[in-house]
Order: sequence, then C-alpha cells, then structure tokens
Amino acid sequence: MDESFAPPAAFQAQARVSGIAAYQKLYAEALAHPEAFWGDLARRQLDWLQPFTRVLDWDSPHAQWFADGKINACYNCVDRHLAGWRRNKAAILWEGENFEQRILTYQELHRKVAKFANALKKLGYRAGDRAIIYLPMIPEAAIAMLACARIGLIHSVVFAGFSAEALKTRIDDLEATLVITADAGRRRGREILLKRNVDAALADCPGVRRCIVYQHLGAGIEMKPERDLWWNDLMFGSSEVCPAEALPSEHPLYVLYTSGTTGKPKGVVHTTAGYLLQSQMSMQWVFDLREEDIYWCTADIGWVTGHSYIIYGPLAAGATTLMYEGAPDWPEPDRFWRIIEKYRVNLFYTSPTAIRSFIRQGDSWPQKHDLSSLRLLGSVGEPINPAAWKWYHETIGGGRCPIVDTWWQTETGSILIAPLPGAVAAKPGSATLPLPGIVPDVVDAAGQPVPAGQQGFLILRQPWPSMFRTLYRDDERFRENYWARFPGAYFTGDAARRDADGYYWVLGRVDDVINVSGHRLSTMEVESAMVRHPAVAEAAAVGRPHELKGQALVVFATVKGHVQRSPELAEELRGWVGQEIGGFARPDEIRLVEALPKTRSGKIMRRLLRELVTSARVAGDTTTLEDYAVILQLSQQGKEEEELLQKSE
Repeated sequence: MDESFAPPAAFQAQARVSGIAAYQKLYAEALAHPEAFWGDLARRQLDWLQPFTRVLDWDSPHAQWFADGKINACYNCVDRHLAGWRRNKAAILWEGENFEQRILTYQELHRKVAKFANALKKLGYRAGDRAIIYLPMIPEAAIAMLACARIGLIHSVVFAGFSAEALKTRIDDLEATLVITADAGRRRGREILLKRNVDAALADCPGVRRCIVYQHLGAGIEMKPERDLWWNDLMFGSSEVCPAEALPSEHPLYVLYTSGTTGKPKGVVHTTAGYLLQSQMSMQWVFDLREEDIYWCTADIGWVTGHSYIIYGPLAAGATTLMYEGAPDWPEPDRFWRIIEKYRVNLFYTSPTAIRSFIRQGDSWPQKHDLSSLRLLGSVGEPINPAAWKWYHETIGGGRCPIVDTWWQTETGSILIAPLPGAVAAKPGSATLPLPGIVPDVVDAAGQPVPAGQQGFLILRQPWPSMFRTLYRDDERFRENYWARFPGAYFTGDAARRDADGYYWVLGRVDDVINVSGHRLSTMEVESAMVRHPAVAEAAAVGRPHELKGQALVVFATVKGHVQRSPELAEELRGWVGQEIGGFARPDEIRLVEALPKTRSGKIMRRLLRELVTSARVAGDTTTLEDYAVILQLSQQGKEEEELLQKSE
C-alpha cells in the first residue's frame, strides 16, 4: 500500500479548493461541460479588449481557443492591477548572485515595460515580428518579455547558458530580426560574456537588424555601429504611455525551443489567451495562491517553467514573484535557504534534481535557517522519488507543508497533473490526479486503456487551453511526433501507470524504459530504489545493448559526503536494487562517480550517460551542459575501469 499524506487540517480549512469533494465537483463540472467550464473561467479571470463568443474550435490536432476575442497578455499581467492597491504591491523581488537587491512594484513594472515597448515601436517593430531574448536572470528579462507581448512581437527566450552556435540555430529558425541581450551575466562568481556569444552568432545572421544591449556588469564589449544599441539610451526620453495592442486570442505569444531527437530543436508555439488562462488558473489551484504570498520558482526564464511560473502565471494572478540570478550553492550550499529566510518565502517551487543535490550536501545547511515562513512546497521537471519527497517534506517543510508534485511539459504550457493541496492526499512519487479540464489516460500500444497498476503510455484525450498549437514552421513534425501514434489523442512521450485510487505515477520518458530479458523496467524505479540506500545521494540509470538480455542496466551514482566510494559499496548497491525491485532489476554495473552531468537548470543529462555506456564517448549536443569537465571525468573513469577489466580477464 502506497503511503499517503492528507492535506493538513489548517491548510485545508483556508484552501481555495477545500476537501476532496470540492475537487471532485470541480473536475466533474469540467468533464461534463468543458466548453462552458473554460468559457466561464475565461470571462471571469481574464480582462478582454474584445469579448469572445466562441470557446473552442477543434479540428484535430489543431485547436483554437476563444478565437474571435481580442486580448493582451501584458495588460493582464500588469495594467489591470493598477486600478487598486496592487499598484504598490511588489510584482518582482530580485536578488543578484552578489546579493544585490531590486524591487519592482506593479506600477514601476508598468512604467518600465511601457517605455521599452515604445522604444521597440520607435525602432519600427510591430505585431508579428520576432525577437530573441538572451538575458541572464534579471528583471530586464521580464520587462523585455512583457514589452514584446504588449505590442505583439513574438518572443523566443534563449537560455543564457546556450552557446553562440545554439543561439544562431534559434535565430535562424525563428527568422528573428531583433536580439535583446546584456553585456554579461553571473554564474558562480564568474562573468559569462553574453554579448560576445551574440556577436559570434550574428556574424552568420544577416536578418537581424538590431541588437539591444543591457549593461548589467559593465563588462568591456564591442558595439557594432547602427546595429547595436544600449538599453538605457533607448529608455531615456521614451514615453511611459503605451496602450496595449488588442491582439487576436490566437496571436502567438512566444516560441520556445526544446530538444529534439533529431538534434534539431523544436520551436514550440504558444498563443495568448488559452495559455494565459490556464497558467493563471494553475497558479491559483495548485499553489493555493494568496494575496500576501511571496512565491519563488527557482527555474530559469529560458525554460517553460520560467515562462509560466515566474512571469506569466504569477503576474496574471497578481502575485509577488521572486527572481534569483545565481546558482543554488553560491557562495555556499545554503543560498536557497538563506533567500527563503531573508524574503520570508511562502511558496517554493524547485526541481527533484535540486532536492537530491540538497540531500547530498547534508541537513546542516537548511538547519541553519528559519524556514518557518514556508506553507507549500512544489516539485517540477521530472518525477520525484519517494525518498527525496520525504526528505523535502520533513527537512524543508518541517512536516507541515503540503507538496505539489507537478507533471506537465513545454508542450502543455501549464501544469496538468498535480495534487490540489487543500483537497487531494499526496502519495510520495505520484503526481496524483489531473487538474479540472484535463483528461489523461494510460494505454497500451494499440491505444486501449490498461488495467490499474499496469504500465503504459500516458496520453491526453481532450484539448486544453494552454496546449501548444504547432511546431514553428514544421506542422508535419507536430502531427507526426505528437498526434499520429494515437489518433485523436495527444501522446506525451511519457510512460506511466495509474493505481487503484486513480493516481498517476509518471515513470519518465518512454525511451527511459528499458527492456531487460523481457522485463520492461522504468529507470526512475531503479533510481528511486538506489536513493533509498542511506549511502546514495543521486542516481541515473541507463541501458546499453546486450547480446543476451537485449539491454543491460548501468547505474551512475554519487554518494553522500561522509561515504567513501569503493567496489564493495558498488556490489552492495547491486544487491540492494535486486532486493528492492527484484533479481531481474539487479544492475549489470554500478559506477560510483564524483558528479553527474547536468544542465544549468539542474536536470541530469541521461542522454549523455547513454552515449557513454554505448560508445564510450559523447558526440551529441552538449550546449546545455553546465560543466563539461564532468563528462571528461566520466569518460576517463570508464576507460580506466575497462582497462582493469581487460587485465583481470
């Protein structure tokens, strides 16, 4: 029987959705009358510049939501909060890696956004033009996004950790004519020269007419006459009055590039009204948002989590959203806990990978700080294993904070499966139940629902407002990748099971399920078993080809600070996994390593580990890798182990 954690009584009593009966009623309403449900929410929750009369036009796989209405995302995120007391409420709290602080009220945010939007208009940019935003985690990133939304520029935020080549690829695909960047950003005390990367990329991008540069660190850079312009020069004298454009509901808000299996990034297109509605509603439902809350999502704006849950969702809901520029362990491993204590953060949303890193660092770091302001914790990015869930609950939440383990994707735009914290009991490791209006299913290869407890493919049977509309300039790939496998349903690419209570357990990507001697084995299940061992901090399981078994299981693991790596420990862990899951799951090999390869946002790059165990080298894209030295260390360690094995034979 899976362990269950009911909503704390005090939390439930004040929750927006209080008790399981309230959730079931809300879900049933949306299921029975989806168009009436979403239409009513759209009219009540969003401010329209021209009311809509049609809720959904659905011609599978293409959806149009509220298509005959007109709206503006920036107006809904900023302007509508100025009429009352919220105008003086903090919209954005910002802390730099060097402890610099800034606070932007909604009124001040509106002023800066309007000035920058007017500057863009003066340069000749209009609705439908496309802009690349390549900025560090500073308030100007939010200002640039909102200014683009205000006048209808389609923006694409490129993560500031990407290389010049990765930036160039995205500029080319988007056919952007504008790049917005900074001289440099900070990362673990180092200056990252962003403008230098932009210059290298633009050498092969003649279509870019202008490059706007924000002077963040005062780094010495080269400015190309006519093309390059200083942010502050454009803002000086720019009018603070800039009416928000009335844009069609289906006007593209942004294109976000995500990794593709072919190596070419996919440009995920999100439009305006439906995306804004669902990101705002999920803020209210999932995070149980209150007016006085200080909300902190630790993602980077370069990822969809940053779009939906740092900028658009929180600001549309009138929240105070916190932005932090730097790394979680700089200058010491307690930086996150120091920030929570300093700003009295109430809602904290981070990744399972970050949580596992915190576990490895030891409990002494969070114990140095007063975390009593926290009332809700969130998890995003990948399934969270039960051991990490429980540590998060006890050590960070003090056993009093509900945890919302959220499942969603870049393509879905907003959270789709998660516990409503005042209504749904949590089970560690499960994303629990779908949000109102979401109709998932777990099916076999023929598209038939599988019995409870059986693993299958996670699909979505009905359209939802924040769904992406297509892949930029590649609708055929959109159809083939997401809609062809199960006609009429969206294929998420994830494996999952549903238990007897209807709870969803997402097991990771389908390609993270390996077949060992006829047994389909979720790598997440193996990783969860590994981290239950008291010596293990993090684990990543991958498969490699095997003549007899089909695939062999290889697990990379880091150990906690006080533990010594040794062949004896590796052998003990092999037995541990076999005992926890079954003999068939006993790994063929366990490699105890100093570190795992991760992206700057903290996700383990299992793809690179898979390359290492199959070809002993990494030839794929490493542009998002935070520290390439980790791959070099793993490659060298693999060679040394292979040489020892050959000698022993």
